[in-house]
Amino acid sequence: MWSRRWLAGCLLALAAAGAGAQEPIRLGMIEGLSGPFANAGDAVVRNLRIAVERVNARGGVKTAQGARPFELVTLDSKGNVDESLMQFRALTDRHMPFVLQGNSSAVAAALVGAVNRHNQRQPDARVLFLNYSAVDPALTNENCSFWHFRFDASADMRMQALTEVIRADAGVRRVYLIDQDYSFGHQVARSAREMLAAKRPDLRIVGDEFHPIGKIKDFAPYIAKIKASGADAVITGNWGNDLTLMVKAAREGGLNARFYTFYGNGLGAPAAMGDAGVGRVLAVAEWHPNVGGAASDAFYRAFRARYPEPRDDYVHLRMQMMVEMLARAIERAGSTDAVKVAHALEDMRYVNDFHEATIRASDHQVLQPLYVSVMEKQGGEVRFDNEGSGYGFRTVRKLKAAQTTLPTTCQMERF
Repeated sequence: MWSRRWLAGCLLALAAAGAGAQEPIRLGMIEGLSGPFANAGDAVVRNLRIAVERVNARGGVKTAQGARPFELVTLDSKGNVDESLMQFRALTDRHMPFVLQGNSSAVAAALVGAVNRHNQRQPDARVLFLNYSAVDPALTNENCSFWHFRFDASADMRMQALTEVIRADAGVRRVYLIDQDYSFGHQVARSAREMLAAKRPDLRIVGDEFHPIGKIKDFAPYIAKIKASGADAVITGNWGNDLTLMVKAAREGGLNARFYTFYGNGLGAPAAMGDAGVGRVLAVAEWHPNVGGAASDAFYRAFRARYPEPRDDYVHLRMQMMVEMLARAIERAGSTDAVKVAHALEDMRYVNDFHEATIRASDHQVLQPLYVSVMEKQGGEVRFDNEGSGYGFRTVRKLKAAQTTLPTTCQMERF
């Protein structure tokens, strides 16, 4: 399925693109492609690009006008809200029907508001917002929108998975919380406090700290405080360079604690931690390369064939799943009209040979299994390493979708 034949098909599709092809369906990705989190933005581009190529290699998306290819248009937000809103206006000026974003819940919240206002003012040019990584629970609760769909697990769902592992980890007695100082980071800390209190009331939270997002170059002072607290575990939602620099400082500072992370399985974090992370750095995701099985292995190998450089090795199943579900929804709707595609996405079920997911219609949250994995040296169960580091991740626990599904307070206006 994920083979060299597929790569050859991509090349044929690209070669035919200019010869009388139908107008492409443009996907406008608004993401930080420069600034402190450019590495995270670049990883998104790779995942979306391979997904678009896969759809186009099989002929594109079937519509009433004929098969139409997807086209990924990248717009640099520089990682901030104001620039993201400017890029959203550029996207709507170019009549792109779909906006894609994920790295930063603050940006996502601003975009939800902008999409709501745009769609109210211009009902004949509505857009849908497809969110692949912004995990603030408010986006599918009190701030939910008919025009917004989230394909990642919320912060609460991810924390539900991590704290299920901590519940069974008798070695964890003292926990330090450290997060980025914005809406997402505060939600991670709040969720950790609430779930630990319910599942492990014997634990002590010995630190609860926030730091400026994207501005800390040296985390040594923070690591020194964590070490002085006597913490044997750290819980963090940090991502991008904020996570990489923190785990590097932990190694250099000799912090002997477990890191329970949302994103510790890539973007340089395993290499930064090195041997100090073995058995200590845990991550939660909808998939990782060592989940096992021929279909999963083939999916990962196809990505690495497309992007062979070790630094490009950060694979997100959810982003590629999102593009596949969008293609199917457009075909089901027979249109790129935002209302029709939204209704087609609601309750949609995605199944391949190693993953299954469903979109909950009531809040447009994707429900899917989650894996908690731990960093190990390559070998044995860890057949694939991360970014050529010699370290990969082994599954500690797989939680079914039902085990991480949480109730929603969403009361969306429907169209």
